[in-house]
Amino acid sequence: MKNYNNLTEEDGVMLVKIARNAVTKYLKTNLKLNLEKQFKEDFSFNSGVFVTLNNPLGLRGCIGYPLSDKKLYDALEDAAIAAATEDPRFPPVKSEELESITFEVTVLTPPQKILVNESKEYFSKIKVGRDGLIVRNGFNSGLLLPQVPVEYNWNEKEFLEHTCEKAGLPKDYWKESDTEIQKFEGIVFKEEKPNGPVIQEKL
Repeated sequence: MKNYNNLTEEDGVMLVKIARNAVTKYLKTNLKLNLEKQFKEDFSFNSGVFVTLNNPLGLRGCIGYPLSDKKLYDALEDAAIAAATEDPRFPPVKSEELESITFEVTVLTPPQKILVNESKEYFSKIKVGRDGLIVRNGFNSGLLLPQVPVEYNWNEKEFLEHTCEKAGLPKDYWKESDTEIQKFEGIVFKEEKPNGPVIQEKL
């Protein structure tokens, strides 16, 4: 069985292919894939995972599971279908769109709470290009994947602010003592073009 620390680029190709195949089948038949036994065995470790869909205009859907309470093969298929059909920011993807959509799979480490004595310590405990963030306060929570601050060229403070806003909180709520901030790492595999070669994105 594989785990987060020994995933290869070949594994990434397989994960992205399965995500695309899962969405393609579901949109055409409303059914899930019959995953091969070997794939299930290889990816039967518990892991968080997100699937991101992009088209020429930008983001087309992104759904995932930050906690490692599902087997990766199971979470992957569910996240892929949900990214295509359940992201509340977008209408459901239609099957004819798939030829213009790229698939991206991010495999996550378990989130860990960042412990600080004062809020400015967060800057030294977060690394853009390595960490994703989760902000929680009361019933509000928001998550941004590790590739997001790289894409927008944010620094650590801007990353914290945007994650607060994703949680529906004021951008400076990361300073509040009752706000919990967690970090996690991710390995990103993505198609270079729709149905094209899959690469591991270097953050």
